[in-house]
Amino acid sequence: MSAAPDAGLRATQYAFAAHIRDPRHAPAPADVEARRMAIYTELFFNNVSNLLAANFPVIRRLHDDAAWIERVRAFYRDHRTHTPLFTEIAREFIRHLETRAEAGAGDPPFLVELAHYEWSELALSLDEADPGAIDCDPDGDVLAGVPVLSPVARVLAYRWPVHRIGPDFVPAEPAPQPVLLLLVRDRDDEVRFIEIDALSAMLVERLGANRDRPGAACIDDLLVELGRAGDAALASSGAAILRRLRARDVILGTIKA
Repeated sequence: MSAAPDAGLRATQYAFAAHIRDPRHAPAPADVEARRMAIYTELFFNNVSNLLAANFPVIRRLHDDAAWIERVRAFYRDHRTHTPLFTEIAREFIRHLETRAEAGAGDPPFLVELAHYEWSELALSLDEADPGAIDCDPDGDVLAGVPVLSPVARVLAYRWPVHRIGPDFVPAEPAPQPVLLLLVRDRDDEVRFIEIDALSAMLVERLGANRDRPGAACIDDLLVELGRAGDAALASSGAAILRRLRARDVILGTIKA
């Protein structure tokens, strides 16, 4: 005899959630006052809209108010997010944009990469890794010693110049070369993006896997891999890159002897 009330409550809950997601097409539960339902609908939608606008400020500025509402409404209506964490909503928004891109929804072709670029700053700011807890010599010679890469440094590669996109610059074509960006959270907990070249990106990736090779040897190994062994100019460039990386807290120092 108790099944009927439970079933009725469940039906009301589903109708309530469906209307909040898509008030234009899903009718509100008959036993909920319209004024109260409207308050809930607006409150939930505005929370998601404000959260996405804060996490994706560039994407928000690319939309006027009406277009932004439609963008958020599509996410809210169509995407099924299986997380209770507000910090994960931004990642779910990227998944939603990826799904739309695969379906040929007609979004700007750079939108997924731009969203990932903006989300990466949030992700790194929330990363629990603590560079200050790593025991290394901050004044060590990054060429003679073994460089220690920050655990909150990432190399990002894009087809589109995402770091330049904004209301005043909306590219029609991808960049002629891959766009390489270095994302790092420095000692002051500031997240910074640095545009880098291919040699810098390869050095950072190599340092991330390195455990015992001095910085100069890492450069030499990379030049051998590139077929440029003994290239003094490239070796000098590599040394300068290591010093710049240390100055920007990408390299924390060297392993203590």
